[in-house]
Amino acid sequence: MPLHQGQPKPDTRPRSVNPFYGEANPVSGMVEAPPKHRLPDGPMPPTTALQLVHDELMLDGNSRLNLATFVTTWMEPQAGILMAECRDKNMIDKDEYPRTAELERRCVAMLADLWNAPDPSATVGCSTTGSSEACMLAGMALKRRWTQRNADRYPGARPNLIMGVNVQVCWEKFCNFWEVEARQIPMEGDRFHLDPEAAAQLCDESTIGVVGILGSTFDGSYEPIAELCAALDRLQERTGLDIPVHVDGASGAMIAPFIDEDLVWDFRLPRVSSINTSGHKYGLVYPGVGWALWRTAAELPEELVFRVNYLGGDMPTFALNFSRPGAQVVAQYYTFLRLGRDGYRAVQQTTRDVARALAERVDCLGDFRLITRGDELPVFAFTTAPEVTAYDVFDVSRRMRESGWLLPAYTFPENREDLSVLRVVCRNGFSSDLADLFIEDLSRLLPELRRQPHPSTHDKAAATSFHH
Repeated sequence: MPLHQGQPKPDTRPRSVNPFYGEANPVSGMVEAPPKHRLPDGPMPPTTALQLVHDELMLDGNSRLNLATFVTTWMEPQAGILMAECRDKNMIDKDEYPRTAELERRCVAMLADLWNAPDPSATVGCSTTGSSEACMLAGMALKRRWTQRNADRYPGARPNLIMGVNVQVCWEKFCNFWEVEARQIPMEGDRFHLDPEAAAQLCDESTIGVVGILGSTFDGSYEPIAELCAALDRLQERTGLDIPVHVDGASGAMIAPFIDEDLVWDFRLPRVSSINTSGHKYGLVYPGVGWALWRTAAELPEELVFRVNYLGGDMPTFALNFSRPGAQVVAQYYTFLRLGRDGYRAVQQTTRDVARALAERVDCLGDFRLITRGDELPVFAFTTAPEVTAYDVFDVSRRMRESGWLLPAYTFPENREDLSVLRVVCRNGFSSDLADLFIEDLSRLLPELRRQPHPSTHDKAAATSFHH
C-alpha cells in the first residue's frame, strides 16, 4: 500500500451535499456539510454516506480499461455472492471456520499437483494477501535455512540473494527489510531479464538462493528457469555450493501449467525449492490472495511457523499479517472448482490469443516496434520506431487516458535506461471487442501526434506510469 500523509493545510471548504440526499425531507440533516479530514461530529443517514462516497469514486478510472494492472478486474456474480458471504470470516481463525480452512488446504493441494510436486501430500503451503507477502515468506525461509547451515558464520557474514534487475519491487523490499544483499543482474541489449550463467557467477557461500521470474512485469517474458537450474547444477559440481531456486510465478505460474505444458519450470526441477503465485492475477480472483508453496516441509524451517491457541484450538500460522478475510480464498476455490484444467486452459489461451493479435495490430500501425509479442504472459511491450521523433511513449500514454485507457509508459532499469516502452496487460475480460476499441483509439491519435514538433514530455521520471 502507498504511504499517505495527513492534509498539509486545513481544508476549510465544505463538501457540497445535494438536498435530495436527505432520507425523507430534502432539507433535514443537511444544515452542515460533513468535513473532509476529520471525523464528523455526529452520524448521518446511511444512504447519504453511500451517495457521498459513491459520487467521489466516480472520478476513479475504469478498472476494465486499466492495461497497467495484472490483477483480476472481473469475476462472475456467483463468485461475488460467495465472497459477500465470507467477508466477515477471519482467515486466521481456522478453529472457528474449519470449512474455510479446509478450502484453503484443498487449494494448496491443487497447486502442488498443478506444479508437479514429486509428492503433493508432502508439499506445504499457505495463502497470503498476494504475491508480495508470498515472496517475503519464501525469502524468509531461504534466509533461515542458510543461517542454520552457516551458524558458525552468521551474523558475521552477510547473506545475499541473486535476481535479475527486472524483479518486482517486493524482492528489493525483502532484501532491505531482512538485511540481505540484493545482487542484481542488469539487462543487456535485447536480454531483458536474468542470465543463468551470470546468476551462477554471482553466487558464493553467502548466497541464500536465486530468484527466477516466470513472467517479467516489464515485458511479459519468462525467465529460463530450467537453464538457471542447470547453471546452478554445474556450479555445484565445480564448487560444492548447493543454491536453491525460488520461482516467482506471480503471473506465469497460473499461465504456463495450462498453455505451456511442455515448459519445465516447476517442482519437476529438483533445485526449485519454493514457488509463489498471485491468485488475484491469472488465478482469476479479485485482489487479496496469493499462494506460497514449498517442495517439502524441510524447505520451510519449523521455527518460522507460529502456533497460537487463543482463538480456540491449536493453529499453525506462517504469515506477515494476522487477520484477513476468507472471501478471496473461498473465491479461489470456487474458481478452481468452476473452471478445472480445461476451463483455465480455455481462458488463458483466449487471453493470450487476444494479446498476440493486438500486438500484431500495433506492429502494423508502423509507428511502433514490439519488444515482446504476448506469446508468453498475455502481455506485450512496445516502443516508438526509430524514425518517430515527433512524440514518445509518454505522449501516447497521456493521450490514451483521454479515452479512458490506462496505458503505462516507463523506462527500463539498469543498462537499458535508454529504452522507454508502453505495456499492455491482457486479462480475462479484456475481450477482442475491447481490443478493437483500443486499436481504434490509438490509431485515431496518431495523425495528431505525428504533427507535434517534438515530444511534450520533459521529465520522464515524473511521467512514468508503471504498475506491477
